[in-house]
Amino acid sequence: MAKDGAKKILLLAGSGESRALAQALAWREGFDLHARLARPMRGRAFPVPATTGGFGGAKGFRAFLDDWQPDAVIDATHPYAEAITARTAEVCAELGLPLLHHERAPWVAGPGDDWVEIAAPEDCRNLIPERACVFLGTGRAGLERFACLEGRRIICRQLDMADGPFPFEGGEFLLSVPPFSVEEEMKLFHRLEVDWLVVKNAGGAGARPKLDAARAMGLPVAMLARPPAPEGVARAESLQDAMDWVEAL
Repeated sequence: MAKDGAKKILLLAGSGESRALAQALAWREGFDLHARLARPMRGRAFPVPATTGGFGGAKGFRAFLDDWQPDAVIDATHPYAEAITARTAEVCAELGLPLLHHERAPWVAGPGDDWVEIAAPEDCRNLIPERACVFLGTGRAGLERFACLEGRRIICRQLDMADGPFPFEGGEFLLSVPPFSVEEEMKLFHRLEVDWLVVKNAGGAGARPKLDAARAMGLPVAMLARPPAPEGVARAESLQDAMDWVEAL
């Protein structure tokens, strides 16, 4: 039950930003927070009680909102959780619910970086030469779309054991546990004889060392652009901006 007069906030979590925002909201009076995770987050426990699992599609999401009746929704899922973000924007617009899209700023190329922005995984086909060794830092989701890279050696880093074989020939999983330093990434790329990196523009400091290593080694990077943000939705890149939006409800 919400405290009398408390604003009910549904936080769709999954990013580091969602963890920080949940902690900040937990310290503030006047808010009743419900955090929802698609799956348990790696590392330390989430700072507030959170339920885990999906809603059962758009219909299930509407049913949850009708039942809990939040005053606002904050989408702080991963920057590439495109389907969840689109569904959230559509349903909140239908119901007239205030919605904030909270995600960290993307990386921006600097001096010495050799980045080529690509709009889709299939763009790698004509960009990366055959027989090249490609370090795929995009995670497991959507891995089958990189089948266009057959004819290259593909190394896909995973943070936990893969639940099946590589989806196409020429690929292999590499199990590693973060954090990774720039020096460690350079040693890894040298040992594997990496020619190209393919990376999602996730932003943030945690995944940055591989890009700094690529810069130091003169390695080219195919940078997968972020999905377009939903139109007409408030956005916040910093914790302070997100808290200002919540306070203004």
